[in-house]
Amino acid sequence: MHDEAEVDARVTLAEVAKEAGVSPPTVSKVLNGRSDVSSLTRAKVESLLEVHGYRRRTSAPPRSPLVELVFHELDSVWAMELVRGVESVAKANRATVVLTRSGTRHAPAPDWIEGVLRRRPLGVVLVFSSLPAEVKHRLRARDIPFVIVDPAGDPDPDVPSVGSANWAGGLAATRHLTGHGHERVAVITGPEDMLCSLARLDGYRSAMTMAGLPTDPRLVRFGDFHVRSGFEHAMDLLNGPERPTAIFAGSDLQALGVLEAARLTGLRVPEDLSVVGYDDVPLAQWASPPLTTVHQPLRHMAEEAARMLFRPDEPGRTAQRIALATHLVVRQSTAPRG
Repeated sequence: MHDEAEVDARVTLAEVAKEAGVSPPTVSKVLNGRSDVSSLTRAKVESLLEVHGYRRRTSAPPRSPLVELVFHELDSVWAMELVRGVESVAKANRATVVLTRSGTRHAPAPDWIEGVLRRRPLGVVLVFSSLPAEVKHRLRARDIPFVIVDPAGDPDPDVPSVGSANWAGGLAATRHLTGHGHERVAVITGPEDMLCSLARLDGYRSAMTMAGLPTDPRLVRFGDFHVRSGFEHAMDLLNGPERPTAIFAGSDLQALGVLEAARLTGLRVPEDLSVVGYDDVPLAQWASPPLTTVHQPLRHMAEEAARMLFRPDEPGRTAQRIALATHLVVRQSTAPRG
């Protein structure tokens, strides 16, 4: 089995094996992406090959005309926007999109890498905040390009990624509310261990400071970006003492939960409670009332990520990182206080 990389003339596979303290067949297994090698050995061999330089032979198996899109969950509206973005670019390049569900919001499951090495796609778009070092090494060893679409975190500097301006989005949403005279503005952001949640929360806090308003810790909540968490946090906020007159929800789904909580507590939106969402998914304009929200260019983010896969890689070029702009879309769920 010899479709492995051809090592630079300065060093042979046997010499790499000797330097790594392993056998030549083990080096061959690493180059071929085989799973029956320990992570420590794999890292050592790949590090040496990287130092000495190597290139793949043209006799390697042909690539499948596929772009693999990997999520940790597929049951959200914003996921479909990402699918549409990747699909449009893949179609223009005569490729098909394959959807894979794996892992947590932070990284794909450990067994995912074995499957993708067998499928040999043209490239991989991952909707995660990071990638384990071993996964990166194995994808690069098999010349499979990858990009992270990053609404969730802050990928390593060596990983190509596309994100958006989360802090600016949180700032715009909250300034819209304080500009309407709201002083008790609550925020229901996303999970506390996701940097996008914290960035949107920082934007909220900055806007409150700019308006000369204190940030009441009782009005700051961490949800999970889904409808139920928006509903539950809003019910607690609206039934408590000194209820807020406005709520900034860190996702449109959470904002829908807020609208339902307002309905059940007898509050009118926007007369009694103003609500701002985040993402601007198609469903937002069909809410009742239509939802004021921060437009996160999800489809554009996915398109840019997919385009990276089809751009020729220039030696020595640093990993490209793109942060797309967000903007406020004003509809009927917000109004001046009182």
